[in-house]
Amino acid sequence: MALLCAEDAMDEGDGDLSDWHLPVAFTNKRHIEKMEGCKALAQAWRMKDRMKTVSVALVLCLNVGVDPPDVVKTSPCARLECWIDPLSMSPQKALDAIGANLQKQYECWQPRARYKQCLDPTVEEVKKLCMSLRRNAKEERVLFHYNGHGVPRPTVNGEIWVFNKNYTQYIPLSIYDLQTWMGSPSIFVYDCSNAGIIVKSFKQFSLQREQELEVAAISPSHPLAQVPLPPSMKDCIQLAACEANQLLPMNPELPADLFTSCLTTPIKIALRWFCGQQSGKLVSGVTLDLIEKIPGRLNDRRTPLGELNWIFTAITDTIAWNVLPRDLFQKLFRQDLLVASLFRNFLLAERIMRSYHCTPISSPRLPPTYQHPMWQAWDLAVDICLSQLPTITEEGTAFRNSPFFAEQLTAFQVWVNLGVENRSPPEQLPIVLQVLLSQVHRLRALDLLGRFLDLGPWAVSLALSVGIFPYVLKLLQSSARELRPLLVFIWAKILAVDSSCQADLVKDGGHKYFLSVLSDPFMSAEQRTMAAFVLAVIVNNYAAGQEACLQGSLIATCLEQLSDTNALLRQWVAMCLGRIWQHFDAARWCGVRDSAHEKLYSLLEDVVPEVRCAAVFALGTFIGNSAERSDHATTIDHNVAITSAQLLGDGSSMVRKELVVALHNLALQYESNFCAVALQFLDDERSHTFPSPATLAGLHMEWHLSADTGSLASSRDGLGTPRLRPVSSYGNLRAIANNNAVRNLNKSLQNLSLTEEGVTCGTMASYLNTSTGSSGGSSSVGSPDGEDFILTYEAVDKMRRVRSYSSLNSPIAFPVGLSFTSVYTQVWCTLLHLAVDPHPEVSDMAMKVLNSIAWKAMLSSRPHRVSESSAIAHSAPASPTNKCPLNMQHPGTFQRPGAPALNEGAKQGLPREPSTLRLPTTSSTAQLSSHSYQFSRSRKMFDKGPDKSSEDGDDGPTMCRLSLGLSLNTGFCAWSSKYFTQAIMKLPDDHDVESQIHKEREWRFLRNAQVRRQARCLIEKGISRLDDQIFLNRNPGVPSVIKFHPFDTFVVVADKDSICFWDWEKGEKVNYFHNGNPRYSRITAMEFINSHDVSLLLTGTDDGAIRIWKNCADEERNPELISAWQGLSEMLPSSRGLSRRFSVSLEKNKHGGAGLVFNWEQHTGLLLVSGDARVVRVWDCEQEKKVQDIPTGADSCVTSLSCDSFSNSLLVVGLGDGSVRLFDRRLPLSECNIMTFREHDSWIIKAHLQRKPDGQIISASVNGDVRLWDARQRESFNCIQMGRGLTTLEIHPQANIFACGSLNHFISVYALTGEFLNNIKYYDGFMGQRIGAVNSLAFHPYWPHLAAGSSDYYLSIYSADKKVR
Repeated sequence: MALLCAEDAMDEGDGDLSDWHLPVAFTNKRHIEKMEGCKALAQAWRMKDRMKTVSVALVLCLNVGVDPPDVVKTSPCARLECWIDPLSMSPQKALDAIGANLQKQYECWQPRARYKQCLDPTVEEVKKLCMSLRRNAKEERVLFHYNGHGVPRPTVNGEIWVFNKNYTQYIPLSIYDLQTWMGSPSIFVYDCSNAGIIVKSFKQFSLQREQELEVAAISPSHPLAQVPLPPSMKDCIQLAACEANQLLPMNPELPADLFTSCLTTPIKIALRWFCGQQSGKLVSGVTLDLIEKIPGRLNDRRTPLGELNWIFTAITDTIAWNVLPRDLFQKLFRQDLLVASLFRNFLLAERIMRSYHCTPISSPRLPPTYQHPMWQAWDLAVDICLSQLPTITEEGTAFRNSPFFAEQLTAFQVWVNLGVENRSPPEQLPIVLQVLLSQVHRLRALDLLGRFLDLGPWAVSLALSVGIFPYVLKLLQSSARELRPLLVFIWAKILAVDSSCQADLVKDGGHKYFLSVLSDPFMSAEQRTMAAFVLAVIVNNYAAGQEACLQGSLIATCLEQLSDTNALLRQWVAMCLGRIWQHFDAARWCGVRDSAHEKLYSLLEDVVPEVRCAAVFALGTFIGNSAERSDHATTIDHNVAITSAQLLGDGSSMVRKELVVALHNLALQYESNFCAVALQFLDDERSHTFPSPATLAGLHMEWHLSADTGSLASSRDGLGTPRLRPVSSYGNLRAIANNNAVRNLNKSLQNLSLTEEGVTCGTMASYLNTSTGSSGGSSSVGSPDGEDFILTYEAVDKMRRVRSYSSLNSPIAFPVGLSFTSVYTQVWCTLLHLAVDPHPEVSDMAMKVLNSIAWKAMLSSRPHRVSESSAIAHSAPASPTNKCPLNMQHPGTFQRPGAPALNEGAKQGLPREPSTLRLPTTSSTAQLSSHSYQFSRSRKMFDKGPDKSSEDGDDGPTMCRLSLGLSLNTGFCAWSSKYFTQAIMKLPDDHDVESQIHKEREWRFLRNAQVRRQARCLIEKGISRLDDQIFLNRNPGVPSVIKFHPFDTFVVVADKDSICFWDWEKGEKVNYFHNGNPRYSRITAMEFINSHDVSLLLTGTDDGAIRIWKNCADEERNPELISAWQGLSEMLPSSRGLSRRFSVSLEKNKHGGAGLVFNWEQHTGLLLVSGDARVVRVWDCEQEKKVQDIPTGADSCVTSLSCDSFSNSLLVVGLGDGSVRLFDRRLPLSECNIMTFREHDSWIIKAHLQRKPDGQIISASVNGDVRLWDARQRESFNCIQMGRGLTTLEIHPQANIFACGSLNHFISVYALTGEFLNNIKYYDGFMGQRIGAVNSLAFHPYWPHLAAGSSDYYLSIYSADKKVR
């Protein structure tokens, strides 16, 4: 027993380990994210109204030697003014010296301002000074500094005091008058007692002015409106020394102008104040005289005084940024250099003056900051500095730099390591900005800044709001190589969030920095990728950036990087090329000279879908320029279009969507040629009769058609049945149009007045009658409210099949030696195929392009069209013109109001928006289209048409003005840019063992191991019978394919076009949704992908289409289509068997043909696909591209596929002619068919290769013979006869049993040795009815469970033991 438990534990661990190492597919960001960019953040960091203080008025009312009458001073009293004792010299000299010193103190903060002193002035002198400064400052800011230490305190009426001419009286000066003279914007500094009274009066007068302005604006006749009014004072700033009821400190140890000293000499007053505190007394040997001897200069950060000033700036910035609202911080600390300095120093003034019971105030008012924790860091920095002073001054020892910045960077690093968006921002972010100025700490600061920006767009926004932009912009001038990786990373993060910085980079020549990084072979591929991204943003829709980068040889540099091994670099250099020549002809011709388009061709075969998509984007913009083309340019356009069209069969919908946009760009340039081709196709479609897909499906013969008869779909079913659940990316399935709407459309088209010489435009109407009237339930790609459009899905599909049926050029295999004229035909055929693409977004985009061309063709041509041979084949190569672009907006309404943009994905549960274009009203069209004419053979896209009567005139309306507005955008570029907004340095969540994703995955893998262990224990007991019914329910449709989920209790059942999920343990239906395949196709194959983890559902239909769904069994989310492509395009109709006796009934039961069959290899990510074709196609699902076509060597269809899961080399193929073929995929294609077994003489319904090292091959045919083969022998070693009428056979992957279903209403279960186990003929229960004809069977991959679907709609599950599960 202990041994058994040990084995179980070991097995569980092995199973768990295998799941951890098993790769998953279709989980890339392109599959799980919407193709859209990062949501734009509000740009609050860039100051729109940046200004500077250009003029300063220094108004000093000191009256040295005379104390004001209303202030009783103590003795001794504070006397220093601007650090000068006014009593140490004559009053006038003292006044002049104080004024000069005050100006010098201000000049330290704003040396370029215009300073004017007004010492002990009169009212007239103040007025003259203020008005002069305002006149010179214009719209800039003016500062008014008022020192009222020698005059009475301000009055409650809003007055300050000055002098009369003889200095015999104090004269009041109204604040209202001062506002008038100073204007706005201004800043006022009041250093006097009761200064809060001035602030209060200022606000009252400002409010009064606002009311006067409102009255003048409302009533022009009002007297206030007759006189000029001063501007609003809203933008004025005030700084006052104390509250309205407070006096200035009179401590003799302090200067008398303590407030002014804090504002203009903060370091000096801070050190003196620190020495006077208890903490300062702990520093021995430091005196006030010694403080005056601190070496260095304020602007030299290497000296003690400069370092203290640097630390002070960082601390006050940090306090303000953490306390103030973001907009107020921007206004006060980033808008104006002098204002920012004054407010930093104001924070110090609040701290110092509050200690003397005096509260400075400001307007706008700031929250209290005097107790902020960062002041303790300032005290420590001062302590460290002062403790060195005695040894520096006396012994001359070297100054040791403060550890402040290193410690703050460490604190910031701790925050970054643990930082998340919902936490409060890091306090140290402004300090990081200051550290960038230091060469000592710059490298570390940039590294931490980059890690912070990597947290997300919110972090970038915070860094920009704190003022990081000018610093990192200036650093681009640095030549230090060690900074390059960090600066490139930081700039990539910034531009990913705010692309408007492109203008700043070009203006300062910053683009050259990234050009040098991109061209530097010694830089890593990741850094060059970021440089390519930055340059791609610089040239994106910015002509100056395109011109600057073109001059910097960006095109040549990018072309050199196209073959790099880093996929992301290849992607971004291709996108950079696509953007630099977008609407920029000079760059395009530069690319032509460098053969850029030919070098991009190699990326069309890249293994990474994003790279292929980027290459298509670059080629699409390459041919999308609207400039005049020469014959050489036209030749290049054609070659690019034909080469790009080869991606029609690409496995990535993202690539195919970009291909639609590229071909649309070509259509814009050669509009007239495409219109002519469209008209020719419309005529051909009307003149050919082509058998419907329903007829083709019923034929008992093989059609040998051209390759592009692949998809025989004619129309897509809608979600019309209420029982179907809506799907997220497919809740857009097309609704079936009613015949009345079609008839109304035809009638409106026939009434459309597009006449010339009495001929109406009945051709288009008759075309629509033919295309939409051929089927009773034609599908319209319109809105669900019954609106119809020019080309429906059914019409496009019929047009595509007619072109194939009439043996015209195929867009899949282009013939060699094409003339220019056939290019338009082939591009049109490519668009036709894209319009019936399995992925609805691709189909919608292509349908819009086709309808835009058809619309233009209908309005621009007479009913009698010139033939393709005469109109196109013998004409000179067409040249585009910019006189009549296809994207010119038509004056009529072509899109339903409220319809979303074309690049928006389908919304959950909502029908898809119209994919075609709506006709305008008859009257408006008739009025606009009075000049109908025949296409010209000249290169000009449109001329004025055939000769008109003189009454038309040259200025009459032309069809050129009827061009259609159509803007296509896949969102690929914006989505790719979003990569740089996300965390790049951080490990993904699934690698974090503590993350929720990892925990959920760990639970799933433990569950998987438990299921494997318990199922194996049950099977090892032996299976004698398998007939205990554990589930029975009626499926919404006739089951055609059944699959068990290996680990969940789900069984999925497919009928013709829908999928149903059942919980076989609970006995209830979980979900039912539409697969999205056209009505004439059926689901023939189904498989679970990533079944060990988060499962996806893979479906295949007999038109060759493959679809992958997620959220299939999720009760909270709708099923979502994450990928779809054409797995096989060479599908040929086949009969079901050689025996006519069983062929008829099988055809009725299975709709004929092998359909699509596939085999999924989870461990390799390969999907092998075949069916009604002559090849087995191998798709690499990681690359999303075809990697191999294995020819079957037979003239019949493939009916079954099975692969070897150990060596990944052997492939068993069952065929419709009765042969079973064994292939070795390691060998060349001409030698890979290593064995052919021919003992069957009828249709193979199953060929299975056991997943064991020496696995046997089991095969069965419709004639009922089941044969077992040894892969090394040509003859079977066992044959079991089951009787004719066999429809399906399944082999259990773990147990040595198989089951077969018959048309004769029974299921037989056998051991692989040939031993009969049991039959199943009746459902359980009293008077259980006979089971129907068995359509499909499926074994559970581990449990001994057998599911059976029969023609009576019932799904039943049988087990070896009812007690199981």
